[in-house]
Amino acid sequence: MDIAKLIAAELKIKPSQAETVKKLIDEGNTIPFIARYRKEMHGGLNDEVLRALEERLNYLRNLQERKDTVLASIEEQGKLNDELRKAIEDAMTLVAVEDLYRPYKQKRRTRAMIAKEKGLEGLAVWLLLQHSTHPATEEAKKYLNEEKGVATVEEALAGAKDIIAEEISDDASCRAWIRNISFRQGILVSEAKDKKAASVYEMYYDFKENVAKMAGYRTLALNRGEKEKILTVKIETPEDEILSYLEGKTIRGNDPETAPYLKESCEDAYRRLIKESIERDIRNELTEKAEDGAIEVFRKNLNQLLMQPPISGRVVLGWDPAFRTGCKLAVVDETGKVLDTKVVYPTAPQNKVKEAKKDVEALIAKYGVSLISVGNGTASRESEQVITEIIKEIKEPVQYVITNEAGASVYSASKLASEEFPNFDVGQRSAASIARRLQDPLAELVKIDPASIGVGQYQHDMNQKKLGEALRAVVEDCVNRVGVDLNTASASLLEYVSGINHVLAKNIVSYREEHGSFASRKELLKVPRLGPKAFEQCAGFMRILNAADPLDGTSVHPESYEAAKKLIAELGYSVNDLSRGGLPGIAKAVKDTSKLAADLELGELTLSDILKELEKPGRDPREDMPKPILRSDVLSMEDLTVGMVLKGTVRNVIDFGAFVDIGVHQDGLVHISQMSKKFIRHPLEVVSVGDIVEVKVIGIEPEKKRISLSLI
Repeated sequence: MDIAKLIAAELKIKPSQAETVKKLIDEGNTIPFIARYRKEMHGGLNDEVLRALEERLNYLRNLQERKDTVLASIEEQGKLNDELRKAIEDAMTLVAVEDLYRPYKQKRRTRAMIAKEKGLEGLAVWLLLQHSTHPATEEAKKYLNEEKGVATVEEALAGAKDIIAEEISDDASCRAWIRNISFRQGILVSEAKDKKAASVYEMYYDFKENVAKMAGYRTLALNRGEKEKILTVKIETPEDEILSYLEGKTIRGNDPETAPYLKESCEDAYRRLIKESIERDIRNELTEKAEDGAIEVFRKNLNQLLMQPPISGRVVLGWDPAFRTGCKLAVVDETGKVLDTKVVYPTAPQNKVKEAKKDVEALIAKYGVSLISVGNGTASRESEQVITEIIKEIKEPVQYVITNEAGASVYSASKLASEEFPNFDVGQRSAASIARRLQDPLAELVKIDPASIGVGQYQHDMNQKKLGEALRAVVEDCVNRVGVDLNTASASLLEYVSGINHVLAKNIVSYREEHGSFASRKELLKVPRLGPKAFEQCAGFMRILNAADPLDGTSVHPESYEAAKKLIAELGYSVNDLSRGGLPGIAKAVKDTSKLAADLELGELTLSDILKELEKPGRDPREDMPKPILRSDVLSMEDLTVGMVLKGTVRNVIDFGAFVDIGVHQDGLVHISQMSKKFIRHPLEVVSVGDIVEVKVIGIEPEKKRISLSLI
């Protein structure tokens, strides 16, 4: 199997590109490094294509490994022929390989095995030959043997049929045909175990859908309902057509003596040995497709959330709302340092609104708070009301933002949080995290398990290893796209940098604490266990602000410093000009990029990247993302009217729509049908997490806490 050629065809890239990337991965290069600093080698493939290539490469290598194991096992049994070898080598999925291996796989004792032990294989062969000259019952008498447990003709024929049924079941081509028609024509059916019991699965109490048309989110919902023992789920297959196919494959000619027994064997093979297995295969395939789709949505949502622009240069008050235990507050300065913490009780049951206002106003005045970050959890609505009253009553210009606090409780109870804030309780840590999420969402959110951030759907119902790997890749890509400040980045942030693992991240922080700030990128080589390969992978993504060499504060890789300095000099600038805001217009000053690239011994893609970086050194790509909506007043559901047009922030995107924060405690739903006048396959074609959108209120159901919105 030519893996590179196969991947190239699937991803619609050149075989040489696939082969190059495969080689780079095998040499220990990370995807962010390959995407950014090896563009010439692979022709400028983006990180999305590179991730897909890596994923497919891993699958095909695992497939090849399984093929090798299967071939070795069959060969050891002395049953491997050229035809079977070719069929296994040509198989493109693990399911196809397992189908071919089924007849040679070590099984538990089956009815067919027992029948063979009783000496009934000859009778099975006689039936399959279909050239009878006498009744089958007469032939069966030859195989009676009380010592082996074959006392009657009926027992002999039953054993022979068991052998034939297993042979039919083990036929890979039969299974492939049945799986295919069951997928195309099968109906997935779900019913409630107790139709009178209320649950979130009521729409699936009497549900039918073509297997081929099943939406991913429905598959995952049915799986969960079945797991919780609320639903029973099965697949109705075109049984008559399947049995007709099996009989056509098995019964040749028109032998009246053998045909009835072979027909019974076909029915038994399908109903006892094939049907349940095929249904399981199809359910697994549906689940895998649904998981892949859900993971893709999760990935895109997470990417948008992590790439939200930071709000810098402001003192922020983090507000973790609650009822009984009070609202935890934390004031953080412009750098994220916690200046003060407090607990106030403006919500039920204490309702100490007056005292809470006094405490909050004192914190605002003392520390110059200009922004309040309110978590969107329990008691958020009540806290928001108090905050807007405070803003109206004070002279200081203060705004607030409702912040998605998903994962804050996970972080605040973590070992990392206890190391970061050893003297704080979980509430204080959570409030500090909610404040910092505004100042630098990426730096704060990397401290939390990506699956706990809550921008997906059914994340607990899917393969956690696959989800974890996919989401970690998103975080890694985001961190490396933005770059990190080597002298301020936490170990949590550093371990997502290309080439840096958990141990190296800790070593970098320890080195920094012991020796002070890094003066240059080269100094990274003094960090214990950080060798030349790790340096090559990570250096371009590390930034040192105000370094002696201004290039250390850019995304220009150290391997290109010499060329970059030569370029700057040739265009009449000095490297120190970079420290004064960059070299605006430098790209336009280059008339012949191909000649310049050749003179500098650089690729044109690398030259283009260097020119962009020199124009605006250390530019944060998050600047292009929509800024959060800062509010100073609050709406309630009672303030809404149908037809009202509002601005809102997209909080989550799922298969059937998007949830939008419009300043009311309850997010509104924009159903996919209300997103565009033209047909769209998925909401992500129109919106992403973090987008600022204008929506129209089209429905309000206060008793159900539902708000329906439209983008049209």
